[in-house]
Amino acid sequence: MSATVLVADDDRAVRTVLSHALGRAGYEVKATSNAATLWHWVQDGEGDLVITDVVMPDENGLDLVPRIRRRRPELRVIVMSARSTLQTAVTAAERGAFEYLPKPFDITELIGIVTRALSAPLAEPPADREEDETDRLPLIGRSPAMQEIYRVVARLVGVDLTVTITGESGTGKELIARALHDYGSRRNGPFVAINMAAIPKDLIEAELFGHERGAFTGASQRMAGRFEQADGGTLFLDEIGDMPMEAQTRLLRVLQEGEYTRVGGRQPLRANVRIVAATHRDLRLSIRQGLFREDLFYRLNVVPLRVPPLRQRREDIPELVAHFLAVARREGLGAKTIDSEAMRRLRAWSWPGNVRELENLIRRVAALYPQDTVGVDIVEAELAEIAGEPSDESPVRAEQAESLSEAVDIHLRNHFRLHGDSLPEPGLYERILREVERPLIQHCLAATNGNQIKSAEILGLNRNTLRKKIRYLEIPVVRGLH
Repeated sequence: MSATVLVADDDRAVRTVLSHALGRAGYEVKATSNAATLWHWVQDGEGDLVITDVVMPDENGLDLVPRIRRRRPELRVIVMSARSTLQTAVTAAERGAFEYLPKPFDITELIGIVTRALSAPLAEPPADREEDETDRLPLIGRSPAMQEIYRVVARLVGVDLTVTITGESGTGKELIARALHDYGSRRNGPFVAINMAAIPKDLIEAELFGHERGAFTGASQRMAGRFEQADGGTLFLDEIGDMPMEAQTRLLRVLQEGEYTRVGGRQPLRANVRIVAATHRDLRLSIRQGLFREDLFYRLNVVPLRVPPLRQRREDIPELVAHFLAVARREGLGAKTIDSEAMRRLRAWSWPGNVRELENLIRRVAALYPQDTVGVDIVEAELAEIAGEPSDESPVRAEQAESLSEAVDIHLRNHFRLHGDSLPEPGLYERILREVERPLIQHCLAATNGNQIKSAEILGLNRNTLRKKIRYLEIPVVRGLH
């Protein structure tokens, strides 16, 4: 006997499409335009699966989900919505929906979800909890890439897995980390963030794990580290790819054993935190370069989450602009609108600084220009200013890089940003990096008569890292020029 799917949507076209598609897939279908009829069917014991829209004339579909789950725990519910926000996806998951599907949806994907839902094991009904119906997080966008992020965050509600977020600078990695915390099981605990790239290398361990009085010069009193401050909550390790190797080793030990000691201390402390890491670097490439521990990578990368650059989701730009203009208005910077030609120009820009760059531009426009309507001339002037300024990973920063590898990596990324939309495939990128880095190391070794200690100092590398690179790049150790 075929399963029966109950469909509730006030859009006749959606009901027709679903009825035909599910019928062709071998399912019986009963469709209605309102929540009251759906609830009546559920009470009467009809149906094996529910597909419901969120916005209906008589009731919000999300409000129906926990009632259905309490009345008939075996009945799975798939929620659809044209209001494709993070809040909608998370609320659907929290209230017990089997899956959230943004509109417009792919019929093949929907049929696959229906099949999984009808064969999935039963889950416990959700516990009621007070909801905050406001969108607290500026994670905005209806593009497929953002919808997938919403769905991943929603699936992680109630679980405590370690997550690694990757993406270019300015894409909003910390916002996603905060979403994972605010909607997760540790939301009542603290959210503590630390940027590895902003802390001197010799202070990272003290920052992470704290220190005892007298542990080092200047340690006049005991200080709690970020692990201790985040106890019971989430520790966000931003730019984890910039963490020095020595600190990586200790972090790995903490993740393995669940305990740590303060610098200069002996008393073990329990690490009761959820780790969310983020980086703009390719950690697999860093592993091959000898700059990141492979075992630490696998400890951190339990759930990988990639944030797309803004140029790969240009359809979200109007919604982002509207949000930033609304924020500017609330801050007293005046009410502005962007005309259609200016918006087309914004959508055409490559946005090397991503969402952060767009936000900064909109804030400048709101603050500096008296016009109520922003035209393309203003946008062109602002974009010209951006084009003349160094970005977060410009050659200026490359010259200030702490190591040869960082300088080469930044230089290559700048080159591809200027001449193309994205980096080349990993294999090609690795070959280019190898061809640039290998002769530099060879020349340095030759200039120091093969002295690896002096070469490591000149190149800004740890001696062990240099040795790994020599082996990896197959560099013959020879004596040469003085």
